[in-house]
Amino acid sequence: MRIEERSILSSFDYKKKSVWIGYSIMLLALAALAVTMLYPFGTTIFSSFKTKEEIFTFPPSFLPQQLEWSNYKEGLQYVNLAKGFANTFLLFAGNAVFSLIIIGLASFSLSQMKLPVRKGFILFFMSTLMIPSATYLIPNFLNLKSLGLIDSYWAFWLPAAANAFNIMLLKSFFDGIHKELFDAARIDGASEVRCFFQMAIPLSIPVFSTLLIFAFTSTWNDWYWPSLVLTTQDKYPIASMVYRNIIESSIIPWNIKFSVLTIIMIPPLIFFLIFQKNIMHGLNLSGIKG
Repeated sequence: MRIEERSILSSFDYKKKSVWIGYSIMLLALAALAVTMLYPFGTTIFSSFKTKEEIFTFPPSFLPQQLEWSNYKEGLQYVNLAKGFANTFLLFAGNAVFSLIIIGLASFSLSQMKLPVRKGFILFFMSTLMIPSATYLIPNFLNLKSLGLIDSYWAFWLPAAANAFNIMLLKSFFDGIHKELFDAARIDGASEVRCFFQMAIPLSIPVFSTLLIFAFTSTWNDWYWPSLVLTTQDKYPIASMVYRNIIESSIIPWNIKFSVLTIIMIPPLIFFLIFQKNIMHGLNLSGIKG
């Protein structure tokens, strides 16, 4: 006999008219929300196939009259996307390595080690989450300038290793790991560093993969900070390169701009569709305790 899982609404609930009305309103609201979120993507993709004249027709048309594939070939002449992709992945690799190791060690220390004034450190990290990021933008820039790190990728890797949100997220996950596992390892002579690398990390693959996805999306979408700290355009990641060479240009037609935007929109969409289960799984696990 096949046992079906019970959802929030049972088959008996669906027979009630009030439930049907509420359920229908909820579906309509979700559909409207989906349309508002998907419409910008559709506009960008379909506009990349239009001619320059179709972009400015009134009333505007959502679908192109014919597919102008030549827009993509012309768009690649204005920007070196291969160089931008390489710089972006280099930034992402550095952010992932430095942030996960340093943030992971800090989270493990706050969760599994008996530190003095541990609650004070936790309160400090939580209080920084309430500070708008724009308020410490200039102090970060001045600190990096005094260290001579302007126009280098260290201006990204060092700030990435001081993310209070990621620290609290990892700490919440580490709190759910039984302390007896680490106590047994310590009795066998394992150091705290060995407990972290050989026990904590293998048990924390879901939440670490979630943080890697967050790091990828933030690195891919960030254009303002790279434009501020990088003075050499050959070092620009993809977002800053496209903004400087494509978006700010007044001579490139809009259909060509949309074609370039469509190209750089595809990798993060594919990345998210592949790893979306890891995002929800990691967030759910990190929220079990803490």
